[in-house]
Amino acid sequence: MTTDDPHPQHLDSGWAVYRRLLGYAFVYWPLLAIATVAMLGMAATEAGFAALMKPLMDESFAEGDSHPLIPWIPVVLIGLFLIRGVAEFGSVYAMRYVGRQVVKRLREELFERLLHMPVQRFQEQSSGELISRVTYNVEQVATAATDGFSTLVRDTLTIIALLAWMFWLTPSLTLTILVIAPVMAILVRVVTKHFRRISHRLQYNMGDVTHVTQEVIEGHRVVRIFGGETYERERFEDINERNRRLHMRMEGIKAAYTPTIQFLVAAVLAFVIWVATSDFGDDTVTAGTFVSFLTAMLLLLSPIRRLSMINATLQRGIAAGQNIFAVLDETPERDTGHVPLDRAEGHLVFDDVAFRYGPEGPDVLKAVSFEVKPGENVALVGRSGSGKTTLVNLLPRFYHPTEGRIVLDGHDLETIRLRDLRRQIAYVGQNVTLFADTVAANIAYGRPEASEAEIREAARAAHALEFIDRLPEGMQTLVGENGTRLSGGQRQRLAIARALLRDAPILILDEATSALDNESERQVQAALDALVSTRTTLVIAHRLSTVEGADRILVMDNGRVVETGRHDELIALGGVYTLLHRLQFREEVGDAG
Repeated sequence: MTTDDPHPQHLDSGWAVYRRLLGYAFVYWPLLAIATVAMLGMAATEAGFAALMKPLMDESFAEGDSHPLIPWIPVVLIGLFLIRGVAEFGSVYAMRYVGRQVVKRLREELFERLLHMPVQRFQEQSSGELISRVTYNVEQVATAATDGFSTLVRDTLTIIALLAWMFWLTPSLTLTILVIAPVMAILVRVVTKHFRRISHRLQYNMGDVTHVTQEVIEGHRVVRIFGGETYERERFEDINERNRRLHMRMEGIKAAYTPTIQFLVAAVLAFVIWVATSDFGDDTVTAGTFVSFLTAMLLLLSPIRRLSMINATLQRGIAAGQNIFAVLDETPERDTGHVPLDRAEGHLVFDDVAFRYGPEGPDVLKAVSFEVKPGENVALVGRSGSGKTTLVNLLPRFYHPTEGRIVLDGHDLETIRLRDLRRQIAYVGQNVTLFADTVAANIAYGRPEASEAEIREAARAAHALEFIDRLPEGMQTLVGENGTRLSGGQRQRLAIARALLRDAPILILDEATSALDNESERQVQAALDALVSTRTTLVIAHRLSTVEGADRILVMDNGRVVETGRHDELIALGGVYTLLHRLQFREEVGDAG
């Protein structure tokens, strides 16, 4: 869902945001000081060039070639531009260096915050929006914090230097040009609000562009099989057209803004010329003074134009900064634990656990109570939406119980240090996540220090060596983004190998063999049986045939545990499990037929 102006309440805090952005740049204050001194030198050369016009007109041309200043004027001119060139290089390079450091630091902080953001926040925001903040928004911020700051300082110093020279030449004429200042201030204020509002909309629109593009790339098979090209094209066209309109609104304001400022300056310039050449003019103003004054006025046009244009850059940066700081100011995943835990025995107790996803949401789990002894294999079965996955997501504290508590080895789960708690858990899910790295790196993800022999042993136990050794570079073969170069069964066996190598006392299996063919499933199931025998295991299963050998089966329905027992006991009970078993048996017979 696209949003044009999702956070209008933030618009009034723009300068507070910009001060915060500058704080990232001021960490490198020695370089900023060097750049400021260099910009001061650039401003001085601007005023120096205007000042050179006075002796050139009053003395050199008036007195002819015999005047002693004539030979030195070219030298002074070259010297001015040499100083300006060195100063410009120093200021530009220093500010660019600071800018890239700001980008690096902001991206590091954003990435760190993403690593520790509560799981629920990932469900509330699209991945495209978050990616856009790390990529597009950070660049906008860096431009505002460094290029914008550079333009503000350099051109403000230039304007001050030129105005000071003009005032020294003729205070009366200089004061006449200041009548434009209030008009320009009002214009800048009005345009600033428009720039910032449109910039906010552009930030979120870019998140939509990224999100839709990412969905098409990741789901390209589904798009093509179901003929969704037209739908996706229209959806992208809608977002892309909105992006174009927002940009054109921004460009329209910029296009009208700068000429308006320049027209006001030109009007004042015309007024000054009229005053200087009319009977109202000061008779003491010489030709050299007037030309020097006029040159300074003309030199004012460029910095005024740049300052008028930098407003759009600053507002884009402020809008981007507000989006970035909204993430950085998020409360990270809280760790209320203080109890260290080296290696758990795996004794789990769910004590009257209830859970809902929001204060006003319905109860997803209701008064769930059961015990899992160390090394016990417990299966969770039930219809889709019965609460099985939510229940196991409470174990690594992705979510916290609304009521009741979960106890591990006598410790309330909330009191165990989060890093220690998650070190006790290995997970194999139906939707396997692999990283764009080598086969070996993906297996060793939970134990980067594992030796090559240990990695190979885990792969062998997961029956993955049979295809790994056939890959072009074996263990060092790149698997592609999320394992796109591998089949579904191969990806799942790598995930099982990763869990084997993790060697955690608690194992969560969520449809771990669903992507395997019958032969591979039998092989991997044998490996899982050996793995499960020494670990506390929670198995989420849709195919009941895979959990018939479980020590205990919990049947869930509408967030509650309605039946518990072994397979044969539940069949004899003739309840919900029996019904599920019969329905699935009919489906399998129908598929076989």
